[in-house]
Amino acid sequence: MQDELEKTIRQLTEKSSNPKLIKLAFDFAKEAYKDKFSIDGKNYIYHALRVASAINKMGLDPTTIAFGILHDVLDDIPDSVKKVEATALEKKFGKEITSLIKKISELSRIHYSIAFEIREKKSFSREKTENLKRMFLAISGDMRVVLVELLSRLDGLAFLNLFPEEQQKLYALETLKIFVPIGNRLGLREIKRNLEDISFAYLLPDKFEWVRENTKSRYEEREKYLKKFIPHLNKILKREKTKILDIHYRAKSYWSTYQKLLKHDMNFDNIHDLLALRIIAKDIESCYKILGIVHKHFRPISEEINDYIAKPKPNGYRSLHTTIFSGKGNITEIQIKTEEMHKEAEYGICAHWSYKEKIDLKKGGDKFEWMKNTPNFWKVFKINFFADQIYTQTPRGDILALKKGSTPVDFAYAIHSEVGNHCESAKINGKMAPLSDTLENGDIVEIIINKKKKPSQDWLRFVKTSLAESQIRKTLSQKEPLFRLPIPGFIKRKFIEISEKAKARKEQQKIIKKEGVKQIILAGQKGMLIHVAKCCNPKPGDKVKAYLSQHRAAVLHRTSCKNFQKLAEKFPDRIINADWE
Repeated sequence: MQDELEKTIRQLTEKSSNPKLIKLAFDFAKEAYKDKFSIDGKNYIYHALRVASAINKMGLDPTTIAFGILHDVLDDIPDSVKKVEATALEKKFGKEITSLIKKISELSRIHYSIAFEIREKKSFSREKTENLKRMFLAISGDMRVVLVELLSRLDGLAFLNLFPEEQQKLYALETLKIFVPIGNRLGLREIKRNLEDISFAYLLPDKFEWVRENTKSRYEEREKYLKKFIPHLNKILKREKTKILDIHYRAKSYWSTYQKLLKHDMNFDNIHDLLALRIIAKDIESCYKILGIVHKHFRPISEEINDYIAKPKPNGYRSLHTTIFSGKGNITEIQIKTEEMHKEAEYGICAHWSYKEKIDLKKGGDKFEWMKNTPNFWKVFKINFFADQIYTQTPRGDILALKKGSTPVDFAYAIHSEVGNHCESAKINGKMAPLSDTLENGDIVEIIINKKKKPSQDWLRFVKTSLAESQIRKTLSQKEPLFRLPIPGFIKRKFIEISEKAKARKEQQKIIKKEGVKQIILAGQKGMLIHVAKCCNPKPGDKVKAYLSQHRAAVLHRTSCKNFQKLAEKFPDRIINADWE
């Protein structure tokens, strides 16, 4: 096993422009992963190195490879330890790599919503699936985080058979719903293909086996035919004095085959691209010339001619597609593309994001000349499509998109106006938090309501959404209804409450008289009802502030009082400025 590690590190460092960084990352990860093991019983360092090797094969830079080695070092550890570990990472590797590792560790937040759907046996709506993908991308923030997470997921799928059946379903559904569409948008054809076929096998095993069994003989038959057809096509192209770089075929993935069968009444005779020919041409002009030659010698099916060079697919895929009657009752799909287009399809492109996310690439300038320098592309392309939004989750796994900087109060009003109006407190990721806290992508927010609670004027200081602001103002402007005779029982209770307030006011006046102070100024106002805290017994001249209790009574504390400091930290929105006249 040690030999395997050393061999992989040699492969990663021998042609690297920064072998020292790769070795440093390996040594750090080896220590960080020493007590962490994969489901197959091997130390986690083997998984990390497999991910790093995949990145290396794509020709990416040492920083991304080092990130691949370190990508899981902050996973499965308490928050307090995570902060210490992140500080150690930054000292050794700098802010860039540390930021990437922190972002990928936060991606685990998306699992909550999916796990809830499976547990409750719910079906995913299109809106929820799209929001999950957006939340995934918003948390990632960097294309390298997306790439490494996809490669890590692909490596994990290889050991899915070792997990319990329920976990297999969860992992497979997550992959098909989130990771495969993102891989497709990113144009990572080979990664996407492998992700979807493995997931298909676990999620719908019977259908997977049926497709595999029914395609096996067809693949063999088609392969046998194409091996004879390719030399014949080569001779035609030579006679036409047209040079090509390569000609080969590729098999359609089982998942893609199944999706296509669903559209064609599960009839294999209607699918002509189980094995498709690829012709690699030297330039775009040659692509169109080859298409003309193919149509000159073989009759095409007119409705199956597609020009994805003039009009690329949404994920940026470019090629010419045609389906021809190639002789002896055979129908063959042919794809014609340049070498550059072929590499795009296999290893990924990203200009298509402009189409999906409405980004103006013209503003990006030479950033998008990435094809001349693929490794740099991954580094410069940032995911900032959601800079003004965050994606948060309810305890039931629903996803709410909010304005960046939003608070639990904004979240409460986004659920329902009544939830907002009676919002008393909130939990963020299972912990009590102030209503003024700023929410982050992926946060799970629980709102605790109290029917007696009403919106506070103070909320207007920190809410960010126009919906929350308008609802708060609307509720605050409404006057209490007037009660008429006969006087019901609760009015008697109101009299008692007024009596108690009057009693408290008398006590306050006694204190003022005793201390020789004319007045206490509360939030710039005189004559307001207050109680003096017994814990610190503030005296005239002390620095003081007031805490607004649940019963709406202001309690005066010294600012140095430990009880007050705890209250201020826990309920900052209930603290009011106070002073002695």
